[in-house]
Amino acid sequence: MRPYHLLRELVAHGHEVTLVCPARGADDARGLAELRSLCARVVAVPVGRLGVLRNYLQALPGQLPLQASHALDAELVAAVARELAANDIVHIEHLRASQVALAARALAGAAPPFVLDSVDCISLLFERAIRHSPSTVTRCIALADLARTRRYEAAYGRRFERILVTSPEDRWALGALAEPGLTKVVSVVPNGVDLAYFAPRDLPRDHATIVFTGKMSYHANHAAALFLVRELMPLIWRELPETRVLIVGAGPGPAIRALAGDGRVYVTGFVPDLRPYLAQATLAVSPIRYGVGVQNKVLEALAMGTPVVTARQAIAALTAVPEQDLLVGSSTEDFARQILRLLNDPVRQRELGARGRGYVERNHQWTLSLHQLEHVYSAARGVARPNPISI
Repeated sequence: MRPYHLLRELVAHGHEVTLVCPARGADDARGLAELRSLCARVVAVPVGRLGVLRNYLQALPGQLPLQASHALDAELVAAVARELAANDIVHIEHLRASQVALAARALAGAAPPFVLDSVDCISLLFERAIRHSPSTVTRCIALADLARTRRYEAAYGRRFERILVTSPEDRWALGALAEPGLTKVVSVVPNGVDLAYFAPRDLPRDHATIVFTGKMSYHANHAAALFLVRELMPLIWRELPETRVLIVGAGPGPAIRALAGDGRVYVTGFVPDLRPYLAQATLAVSPIRYGVGVQNKVLEALAMGTPVVTARQAIAALTAVPEQDLLVGSSTEDFARQILRLLNDPVRQRELGARGRGYVERNHQWTLSLHQLEHVYSAARGVARPNPISI
């Protein structure tokens, strides 16, 4: 959602965007139709699953992070190289696209300034996954890629004119890895939320209903969903046995789907619209055990006026004030106590929902993020204000 909203804001404010991206399958085809309505030009290069697997196997014996090899397809590199000369700024989205851009610059021989939106410090995410993920596979993958990802992120300052992250914590983490000079080129551009789309609804909320949203195939969300149902809910059901749990998001694996064996737990899988679930729930939770960056699920729930109880890790990147904008749980017992406290207090639910909405209105509008992004582009180009740009 971050690159989509930044792209949309760029176009709305008069910038011309060329998008080069990998594409795969019918779902991507539907998304590309909308992107073509926004962008001056869209170059979509088919990159299949077998190609990604081949890239991983080729990278495994060397020093390139597996994440950086993910989309390292010769046709995609060539497509990027062909576009470089016609543009003023190259905006690279995520570590996964970084090596594609670097290879394209080597192929083309010259390029405009490179701005890498790293989004998060990926090595920090891997460190936390190794310590806290319940999945042996996730821990092994993170361990296999950690050292090479640290080295790669440490060299960002030599490879890119500017680097973006979503939070001060990620800026600090990259700075701790950095070769001399990296920190000064790292800027924080926080995530926003679409306040017109995620807006409160004047409807009654369901009684004693908790919602957790996110892409459930993502390992940190997978771990959080298991923690919610296996460890938190028994403490809550002991006092409020009628409490329901909605786990909403694409890609739940067998372990998460099995949670619905308790009739009070509902696992939806993919849904076309999160808003009805956020609007009907008594409260939203984000029991993230580990992670980095801004948790969009928290911003979306706050924007809907849904009161939020979250882990301290999920607000590390926010300036939200605990007890004023949302509630924060530390230990398992404290998290359960905060949920019960809110379930039993309808007045507090309404107050917290209104204050949460006010927080995102003040701090997380995409237009504010765009202004910060424009200043980063200006600094990369060495001018006071950017000309119309392409990415």
